[in-house]
Amino acid sequence: MSVATTAPLPLRPTRLGVVRVAGAAVLLVAAVVAGVLVGAADLGPARVLGEVVAQLSGGVSPLTSQEAAILWQIRVPRVVLAALVGAALAASGAAFQSVFRNPLADPYLLGAAAGAGLGATLVVVAAPSVTGWLIGPLPLAAFAGALGGVALAWLLGRSAGPGTASLVLAGVAVSAFLTAIQTFVQQANTETFREVYSFILGSLATAGWGEVLVLLPYVTVAALVLVACARLLDVLAVGDEEAAALGIRPGRVRLLLVLAASLATAAAVAVSGLIGFVGIVVPHLVRLLVAGSYRVVLPLSLLGGAAFLVGADILARTVLAPAELPIGVVTAFTGAPFFALVLRTTRGGAP
Repeated sequence: MSVATTAPLPLRPTRLGVVRVAGAAVLLVAAVVAGVLVGAADLGPARVLGEVVAQLSGGVSPLTSQEAAILWQIRVPRVVLAALVGAALAASGAAFQSVFRNPLADPYLLGAAAGAGLGATLVVVAAPSVTGWLIGPLPLAAFAGALGGVALAWLLGRSAGPGTASLVLAGVAVSAFLTAIQTFVQQANTETFREVYSFILGSLATAGWGEVLVLLPYVTVAALVLVACARLLDVLAVGDEEAAALGIRPGRVRLLLVLAASLATAAAVAVSGLIGFVGIVVPHLVRLLVAGSYRVVLPLSLLGGAAFLVGADILARTVLAPAELPIGVVTAFTGAPFFALVLRTTRGGAP
């Protein structure tokens, strides 16, 4: 697999604007409301609203204690986690596409997915069952593996020479190597296939407030860094020489952006498994709709990514109800054709 660098995407300087933010916020709120209301247990919109009002006012809830537990301990944290994961992956995708000047770049480009998959596989195979932890060993291992994969790709890319092409090729090489190790471990422990593939395909079925609290600080810090550097992304899109003439150090800026995006990706992968294509689909849809600079694309990608993954999770829960589809399958159904379209237009010379 190779990813060729392309010319930077043309940007039109625009302001974020109240209308754009409001539109994206309305889309996200609609997705969240639908995610809370839809589920295997039919709670009913009016009764759910009555429960929310009762919680705020101290009144009597129309839901039973079991139904209230389903709402607050299963549905709401799942929707919140989906929104955080979607925001992290979409914003990371927008950042990677700018840093590498490649419209096909996504958050898994630098070995994060392969590292997380290997870490999860090793835990499933070797780690004893641990109870009493705030977070189980699998997401911790996936997080460490994702960051380790990115670190290896960065070190290898730096040793190969300057430029984004070296880093991209290093990511491909590291991903192939880590995936080979994971496959070897799986073949030697075939009884773990089901659990490992459940992680690889992505799932929010076991989402709880613990996962939300673990993911929230990483996504918050990464989002703040990426949004704060959006103006620098616009400058880098023009060219390194122009950026240097303005007193910007392109290498340091790219390192900071890659670290922030990789941190967000690693944290998202650790709690949700591997969910692909969000980082490609959402930033491109934002560009198609607003054609703005990264000062517009990044904030709207955060909101759009959150809404997109909440919607995908609704489909994962309902298409085969009461069974569930892995959410990675749903995003692949959407993202694969979109990826092909982007690839075709890129090859044709239209970014």
